[in-house]
Amino acid sequence: MCAANGNLAGMNRLPNAASVALVDSGRVLLIQRARAPYFGLWTLPGGRLEPGEDATACAIREIAEETGLVCANLMPVIEMPLGESPRPFILQVFVTADFGGEIFPSDEIAGHCWARSDELGDLPVTPRLPEVLERAFQLLGRR
Repeated sequence: MCAANGNLAGMNRLPNAASVALVDSGRVLLIQRARAPYFGLWTLPGGRLEPGEDATACAIREIAEETGLVCANLMPVIEMPLGESPRPFILQVFVTADFGGEIFPSDEIAGHCWARSDELGDLPVTPRLPEVLERAFQLLGRR
């Protein structure tokens, strides 16, 4: 008989948050969080699911709300727990190179930049962001 490891138990739940790696010419859009959680850290845009929403719909909505960009053709990258509470968020990360519009950051964003994955060294980033970006770039076949 197997016992569930506390870190894996949450993975039986559906995602309740989503984010997107928007990739253009080998660079990804990063945002600096203006609010908790992860205040001041650089990460991918995204947020929490609303009632009745699946992870894909959440990701598309959150990108539009946070950045003003419209995205499509999302590919799943990874599903991972965030936080150490008894009920962590389960984040579904997507990647796409299919997006458009002009960036109009919301008040949830303190800053934004386009960066290659090898330029993250000096930035304070959210947990596992380099690993997530490596997977995202591999999915798109861009390195």
